[in-house]
Amino acid sequence: MLFRLSAVWARVELWAAAALAVCVTLLVLLNVVTRTAGHAIFWVDELAIYAMAWMTFLGASAALHHRSSVAVTLIPDAVSERAKTLLLKAVDLIVFATSLLLLWFCWRWFLPLDLVAAGFDMVVFQGTTFNFIYAEPTTTLGLPKYLFWLVMWLFALGATLHSASHLFRRGPAT
Repeated sequence: MLFRLSAVWARVELWAAAALAVCVTLLVLLNVVTRTAGHAIFWVDELAIYAMAWMTFLGASAALHHRSSVAVTLIPDAVSERAKTLLLKAVDLIVFATSLLLLWFCWRWFLPLDLVAAGFDMVVFQGTTFNFIYAEPTTTLGLPKYLFWLVMWLFALGATLHSASHLFRRGPAT
């Protein structure tokens, strides 16, 4: 069940990453055309960068599900199948622990309960926590940066789901 949920989530991540790749391409083309015409639209560069960052994080999370991340396989290729299985489980455990830490860091970074306790009043929130995450705007888009940083939550949740599905999966590790 957990592995099927992970597979569905990975499929959604890959579709979103593919859509973002198309967006990056179109934004770069728009940038080339407008600059060539002498009427550059400066926010296009920044939006392309954020779209590429989202694409990268979503693709990296999906790669964890498919076990297609970059890896050095020198040791697993040289040991027995049993040792290889144990090594893969150890890697799954490390990725799972790292994902949980990343969730905790996101929690500490965004401080959602403190934001609720402040009644979503940014001045009160900033005054009590000295956290200005919700106040910082993007350079040219003028949007709050935290909207673009939300991909860290998606990555952490996806990585946790994918690594847990591998960690608790019975049968052959692929």
